[in-house]
Amino acid sequence: MHKRIPIKNHHKEVKLIAERSMQGLIIICCLIFLLLIRLAYLQIYKEDVYTTLSQQNWLDLVPIEPTRGLIYDRNGILLAENIPVFSLDIIPVKVGDLTKTLAELQKIVELTDSDLSQFKKQLKQHRRFDEIPLKLRLTEQEVARFTENQHRFPGVAIKARLMRHYPYGNKFSHVLGYVGRINAQELTEIDATNYSASHYIGKLGIEKYYEDELHGQVGYEEVENDASGKSVRILKEIKSLPGKNIYLTLDSGLQFAAEKALDGHRGAIVAIQPETGQVLAMVSTPTYDPNVFVLGISQKDYKQLQHAENRPLFNRALRGLYPLASTIKPYLALQALNLGVVDLSYTVSDPGWFQLRNYSRRYHDSSPNGHGIVNLNSAIAFSCDVYFYEVALKLGIKRMDDILTQFGFGAVTGIDLEEELGGLVASPEWKKKAKGVRWYEGDTVISGIGQGFMQATPLQLAQAVATLANRGQRFMPYLLLGDQTPGKEYVPQQPIPLDTVTLRDPAYWDIVIDAMQDVVLHPRGTARRYRATGPISYTLAAKTGTAQVVSRRNPDEEDNKQDTMPEKWRDHHLFIAFAPVEKPKIAIAIITENSNVAIEAARVVLDHYLGKKQNVKHTEVQAEKTSA
Repeated sequence: MHKRIPIKNHHKEVKLIAERSMQGLIIICCLIFLLLIRLAYLQIYKEDVYTTLSQQNWLDLVPIEPTRGLIYDRNGILLAENIPVFSLDIIPVKVGDLTKTLAELQKIVELTDSDLSQFKKQLKQHRRFDEIPLKLRLTEQEVARFTENQHRFPGVAIKARLMRHYPYGNKFSHVLGYVGRINAQELTEIDATNYSASHYIGKLGIEKYYEDELHGQVGYEEVENDASGKSVRILKEIKSLPGKNIYLTLDSGLQFAAEKALDGHRGAIVAIQPETGQVLAMVSTPTYDPNVFVLGISQKDYKQLQHAENRPLFNRALRGLYPLASTIKPYLALQALNLGVVDLSYTVSDPGWFQLRNYSRRYHDSSPNGHGIVNLNSAIAFSCDVYFYEVALKLGIKRMDDILTQFGFGAVTGIDLEEELGGLVASPEWKKKAKGVRWYEGDTVISGIGQGFMQATPLQLAQAVATLANRGQRFMPYLLLGDQTPGKEYVPQQPIPLDTVTLRDPAYWDIVIDAMQDVVLHPRGTARRYRATGPISYTLAAKTGTAQVVSRRNPDEEDNKQDTMPEKWRDHHLFIAFAPVEKPKIAIAIITENSNVAIEAARVVLDHYLGKKQNVKHTEVQAEKTSA
């Protein structure tokens, strides 16, 4: 018979249960203790953080875009304004299915491929809770249709905003530039906080150079939202600060006259006030309409502009590099007089060509039959190349470079635009470095008539002739006449003097300037056509220049050949001048590409400006308009 085995040990079971219950209680107490510590940490130590987060559930901090400053000319004529438009904006974080939303919106609002492309670019550059414009300048019908269906599109809204507009279209495009949407590169360079409500930034010209002054300072609204996220009321507002209004030195009437004078021709005109350096007109033709860039130009349209044969996007006034041609001659004449290389009695016999000793090549004159016996006055008036071939050899390239550098050639002028090129004053050192060969006497010879390697922009030519008009006093060209913060006083820009060009005898200035007057007045002067439209009511000193596009060994009947050869091979023509000679008010430089209308264009510009009454100071005119 087997021994009976007990099935349960009640004593041990009770003991085991008690032990396990105690362990569980300890664990629970530990967890409760940890929970209390965590609660204390969140509610005491992190109180500020979570209070802020809870407020954000019903409060929004909405940035307010500042009003961009306006741009005026020197007479208070508005050149760049802000017009009210309605835009369709999307806040991506509030949109469930963005692709579906865009497809549905296309049924209500006309969206082009450019609109969608621009939106997708902006989507990558902005945060998901930023307002991103989908389409600018909605029509009234589109506004009405969307308003009826707005309940179907959470996160999409119509917003009233100000858009940049240029009322004169292409008339000032190369000076003003334009604004465009901020790209990824620009986002890394700007103050993101100040541009949190802005989608546009200056891209070129004045709009870019004075971006900081024009943009202003962002503001903020503290907005209360309901449970659906819809704004209920504004609790607090920090107003944005508008940008400064800018007044330019440009004279709109003169700008229009200059553009009309170049109508149908490629070229540039720059007019400067000699006594201050203020730029009165700056024209480059052909031009483009900057308004298309504000809305967002398509890639196709931009490529058409970029690759157009006439290059409308190219600013010839600042970036066009042209040979100085015969406009170099007054400056070389000054240097030759100043160094005693020539005097008024020095003459040259011009048979129509010049030849270096021991060289067979002939350097031809502007006149195939020559000018006979010429002195300094007639050499400038008739633009005698042979005379200046001789002068160039007597001076040598280093002394030629010296006077050109003193007048500002070979360096940027410092004008308040960023796209300027500096041109080139060629030297033996430059040629060795750039071309890998030495400098020859022939290089010096052709440099004496502004050909060869020498290059300058129309702006540099205008600054140099303005210095000539001032008898050596130089000023930096500038476009900002003054600025004004709304509600504050107008602040004028002061002229910026540069190093003066000094000569041993001030009479040398008069000798060269008298010769430049004969360029127009003498029956054989190269600008005698200037008088073709009638008598001149002011004194004028000028110099013409012809820059060859293709080299020609035989210049016989050159004028006739110009008419028969393809346009792209025809010469460029230059004209520099200042007037009145006694007290210069304007200095101009004109270049026409493959066209011989520079002289006629100059007559239009100077007649317009000098025919105006200027008995009121421009700053006073501005002050009147500002106060009004």
